[in-house]
Amino acid sequence: MTLLTTIFAAVICTVIWYKSESARELKVGALCWMFWGASAMWMVDAIFEYAELHAEFFTPAAEDMLNDLYLGLSVIAFALVIWLVILLVKDPKGVVKAALTKKKI
Repeated sequence: MTLLTTIFAAVICTVIWYKSESARELKVGALCWMFWGASAMWMVDAIFEYAELHAEFFTPAAEDMLNDLYLGLSVIAFALVIWLVILLVKDPKGVVKAALTKKKI
């Protein structure tokens, strides 16, 4: 389930990055790299788990699937937080700089 959630996030993010010029400007590419990296990590994990469990790998318990879903969503949320930090630090549209330098009357 972790593999599926991160692959879906990676595909959706990649399509958004590819279709939108403003998405490229907002550093969505960094988010794509994080999602694809997480997907590769879960793929390697799935291969080694299958080598260990064989047929049992394809019949997980409902509780295990729910735990994996929560883990996958946690990874996605963490990647989004990292992306927001990158976005705020890079400030490609100058919004943060404008807010910080705005003088009050």
